[in-house]
Amino acid sequence: MANTTNLLHHLLFATLLFPLLISPSESTVVPRRSTKSDPAAVDAEFLQCHNTVRASHNLPPLSWSTEMVYYAKWWANQRRADCALEHSALNYGENIFWGQGREWTATQAVAAWAAEKAYYDYATNTCMSDRDCTHYTQMVWRTTTSVGCAKIKCLNEDTYVVCEYDPHALVGMHSPNPQARGLLAHANVAFEEAEAMPTVHV
Repeated sequence: MANTTNLLHHLLFATLLFPLLISPSESTVVPRRSTKSDPAAVDAEFLQCHNTVRASHNLPPLSWSTEMVYYAKWWANQRRADCALEHSALNYGENIFWGQGREWTATQAVAAWAAEKAYYDYATNTCMSDRDCTHYTQMVWRTTTSVGCAKIKCLNEDTYVVCEYDPHALVGMHSPNPQARGLLAHANVAFEEAEAMPTVHV
């Protein structure tokens, strides 16, 4: 019951946040829409969205790692049959996204993770009680230098995304971005359209 309540709260927050991300009052970036036949565009979209979030905190950009892509694809394919939100045992940072209902984009997956910034307390370097903010902190971890992602369709046609990060974050031991403590801003990630949100899990 607690997990269901947390998921409903997360979905409600994400639904309310997405219109804010496309507000004309914000500085926004709209990456090119990716397609199944254009894997290079998907890769570029993942990287651009990550670096847009990091730039909003004055963090250095990540580089695209083919090694991280390899591990992300490997783990995504392990979950093709069930789309389960289970982490691998790899010694890298790892974010997972599962979207139901339609073809989800890299932009939407990254924005769902970025939305967790609302649950992170820079003063205590912790997530709010009963909330997960570790996808967000991994994206804005200052010493992380590279990322690689994979997006697949599960057997039930849901979308499954895995991103691997090197080096991984150490939340609970250090602040992700000490130089920007208390200076969080909206992540400037935007969508080409605003619409009702199908079910999303991260």
